[in-house]
Amino acid sequence: MSDLVLEVTAGVGGQEAMLFTAEIFDMYQNYASYQGWGFDTLEYMSSEIGGLRHATASISGPHSYKKMKFEAGVHRVQRVPKTERQGRMHTSTMTVAILPQPAEISFTINPKDLRIETKRASGAGGQHVNTTDSAVRIVHLPTGIVSECQQERSQLKNKEKAMKVLRAKLYNAKLEEETSKRYETRKLQVGTKGRSEKIRTYNFSQDRVTDHRIGKSLHDIHGFLLGEDLLDEMSSSLQQFSDQETLIDILEDNDTA
Repeated sequence: MSDLVLEVTAGVGGQEAMLFTAEIFDMYQNYASYQGWGFDTLEYMSSEIGGLRHATASISGPHSYKKMKFEAGVHRVQRVPKTERQGRMHTSTMTVAILPQPAEISFTINPKDLRIETKRASGAGGQHVNTTDSAVRIVHLPTGIVSECQQERSQLKNKEKAMKVLRAKLYNAKLEEETSKRYETRKLQVGTKGRSEKIRTYNFSQDRVTDHRIGKSLHDIHGFLLGEDLLDEMSSSLQQFSDQETLIDILEDNDTA
């Protein structure tokens, strides 16, 4: 499995958190380009001053899930916001969820379990807002999981994209349930588990990005946010750590068997 749905949401910190969320979303879009992956924005809810409240995107390409799965969790930024007049440092957060995209064959959804609603797209003025009922919202009745899309002008395309996100969310819920049964003691969480704890801090005054799970710090914060070799270096370190953890788990299981 290599495809995934990326979901970013602004956390604590108002407009500054939304500006940071936009930067992180751009970083992942650049990273997808750097890796030669496909990147398709499914949903993008911008804020008044160019920040981002919430967005989802579909990422596809070799090893995309393997490289992106450790990005899930709370990302924290420490800096003096553009909106701050007193020059004080603020701490804001945003959340990343990485949802593996299931293969069509392995996962089916009963159409009877879905409620599909259409409405007019809403957003910040201009040509993006259209006059037809093209925005689509899908509710999975048994679980209450909701997915919506209004990126496209065509209702059909929006429905396709909303279904893609819904499938990923349902699949992830199922996967998370199985994963938690198997790996309750794993130190490095996969997917959206452990979203409540911060995984990484971006400290602008110290020009440093620190991943708290492995205690690794990289300097050159702007280089990191480009989504190229520095992000790739962090991703590889996390993968290495995870592989070691898995090996320890297997050895411990064998010892107790």
